[in-house]
Amino acid sequence: MLQPASLKREEDRGEVLGTPLDVLVVAAYGLILPPVVLAWPRVGCLNIHASRLPRWRGAAPIARAIEAGDAVTGITIMQMDAGLDTGPMLAAAEVAIADEDTAATLHDKLAGAGAALIVEVVGRLARGEHLAATPQPDAGATYARKIERTDAALDWRLPAAVLARRVRAFDPVPGAFAALGGVPVKAASARPTAGRADAQPGTVLAIGDEGIDVACAPGDALRIASLKPAGGRWMSAAAFAAGRGVRPGTRFDAA
Repeated sequence: MLQPASLKREEDRGEVLGTPLDVLVVAAYGLILPPVVLAWPRVGCLNIHASRLPRWRGAAPIARAIEAGDAVTGITIMQMDAGLDTGPMLAAAEVAIADEDTAATLHDKLAGAGAALIVEVVGRLARGEHLAATPQPDAGATYARKIERTDAALDWRLPAAVLARRVRAFDPVPGAFAALGGVPVKAASARPTAGRADAQPGTVLAIGDEGIDVACAPGDALRIASLKPAGGRWMSAAAFAAGRGVRPGTRFDAA
């Protein structure tokens, strides 16, 4: 098996490109292939992209779909060109995003759908069938930019629904986080709940078996079921609160 670290330099790709190839399938590669590689396979290079193109072109389509509150995403088998996820589409499938889906669970759903779809497409090519290539429309195109750690910060001034989606979108990596007394704390399994209009954002309103309620946008609260302190392990929010003296009125740091 040939696994070159890069395909940009002639000395890296020489042995690879010397192998006759009918089709090249790319999944989760994250880089633009140089023209010499795009021209290598007889049929071309096919990308299994984890969205319904042209929505969420780019590096992080799964997380960005959850973060944006999309109800549906999908898989697109795309003929690669010189652009970033801009090539014509050969096949597509829709995948629903459940209210409880995280980036991890949605990834697994899309992986299964993508595997089934690429097997179908390659099988049709092997049988000599013609696959119509549909150009991507300009309307509806969005870009799923690479995830930075700062994207996962919980800004308590935002609505609870936005924060809950952020927790799901960045679970497990990099992990949504806030700070308590200057110490980062990761959060998981969060959902919106009722808050108080007079509560300062970041204030702990209640602690119970289902989690801790933290005030965010006026009248909103985020109920967090699991927390992980820096260098520690995941634990129930109630156990975290008991171990660190968190009580109603304690306030997380401002974003």
